[in-house]
Amino acid sequence: MSAVREQPLGIDELLERVRQNYERIEARAAYDAARAGEALLVDIRYAALRDRDGLVPGALVVERNELEWRLDPQGSHRAPEATGHDLRVVVICNEGYASTLAAASLHQLGLHRATDLVGGFQAWKAAGLPVTS
Repeated sequence: MSAVREQPLGIDELLERVRQNYERIEARAAYDAARAGEALLVDIRYAALRDRDGLVPGALVVERNELEWRLDPQGSHRAPEATGHDLRVVVICNEGYASTLAAASLHQLGLHRATDLVGGFQAWKAAGLPVTS
């Protein structure tokens, strides 16, 4: 007897399903939370995009391929900012797609307050929030 295989998901459906598991955050709310010390902004954009568009002041820059290692509070390679599983992390990518999958991965590591920025860095910039070069 063979197991019934589910139909593969397309990326759009996968993103929709993942986003049902947590509340995403808009740029202004992320800015306010970071300024109040209530959230850690984490920029996962690759270097060429950061060089081209600038940086979010105060954001921790972690390349996407290192994210789980740097933010796992139990990991030997964690960043000093990875203080515990209750840390509110806001993941920022360029447009708010890769950050969704990154936030879902952080949830799997027990960072239950992880979320991502709706629209990513481009929404941050469009909102007129601070950017440095």
